[in-house]
Amino acid sequence: MGAQVRLQHLFADDRSDPLFSSHLTMSQLKILLLLSRHGTLAGGELARLVGVGAAALSGMIDRLVVQDLVTRTEDLHDRRVRRIGLTKAGAELIDGIITAGMAKHRQLLSRLTAEELTVVSQAMEILVREAGSGQI
Repeated sequence: MGAQVRLQHLFADDRSDPLFSSHLTMSQLKILLLLSRHGTLAGGELARLVGVGAAALSGMIDRLVVQDLVTRTEDLHDRRVRRIGLTKAGAELIDGIITAGMAKHRQLLSRLTAEELTVVSQAMEILVREAGSGQI
């Protein structure tokens, strides 16, 4: 675990990561990540997932709309409900944040020998198997 923590710290020191240039608050990042994972959500459902009230969420969404990161639309079945979704720019921003670490990993792995890659691959398969067992 110590090696994993050291690796994460080394990756976090890279200020070229899109997360550092995004100027998002933690709550805004959480909203974008939830929308990326769940797709378009009703405002009430998103507020519940974020852990804030509807009024607080509304202000956060207003700021994200101004930045062209999310859209707010009427629900097709209930005009009282507002649905929140990512814009293309919002999806690209979150995708860049999520995949930034993969590029770093790819670059790191490219420096390993075939034998070292085999060891890393076997270790990852074990971790994936255990993570998939549902006992985390």
